[in-house]
Amino acid sequence: MTTKIGLIADIHAYAEPLAEALLLFNNKGVDIILCAGDIAGYGNELEQTVGLLIEDQCQTVIGNHDLWHLESIPKENRTLVEDYIALLPAAREYSIEGKCLYMVHARPPLANRYGIKLLDENGEPVPEERKKWMQRLQDFKHDVLIVGHTHQVFSEQLGNTLVINPGSTQFNHSCGILSLPDMQFELFSLSNKVILKSWNWGTFEVTTDE
Repeated sequence: MTTKIGLIADIHAYAEPLAEALLLFNNKGVDIILCAGDIAGYGNELEQTVGLLIEDQCQTVIGNHDLWHLESIPKENRTLVEDYIALLPAAREYSIEGKCLYMVHARPPLANRYGIKLLDENGEPVPEERKKWMQRLQDFKHDVLIVGHTHQVFSEQLGNTLVINPGSTQFNHSCGILSLPDMQFELFSLSNKVILKSWNWGTFEVTTDE
């Protein structure tokens, strides 16, 4: 049996590319949809975004922009949107088709900032970063790690773990489907745009234990 998992991240309150990704997943017959966080931030369609996620039963983790959004709204002014975000976990774990999956916004175990960057500003691999993250994940016990945050698009086998960032639906114009148990990842472009492997380039962040 094959299970298809739709992967999205960093929606940032832009509903149209999210809706396109969800339609694509429906047409491809995915079994479950996972979102690696940051549903808020930048855009102004958060209510529509949350509605779409709920409608398609997407399983989501909380990102740094989601936390910042909650902090900006007094509790007495919160709506169902904020209630939804407040209940999102920092990480999710799954066992599917004999494979162990872990999803977090930035990096394990629970960080929502200082994420995994493997590419330079042109979307080209940076060998030193790949080596660094392979070392940091050497004791990681999951077959698949799903992350977002960095607005980079990659699927890399780092040691015993396949690390996937499907990219931002809005800024990288991308989403993906992971098939298990064969561990195949297929990337799809959104909005009739070329996928940007790196967006909002910045210097490599110094990570700290959290």
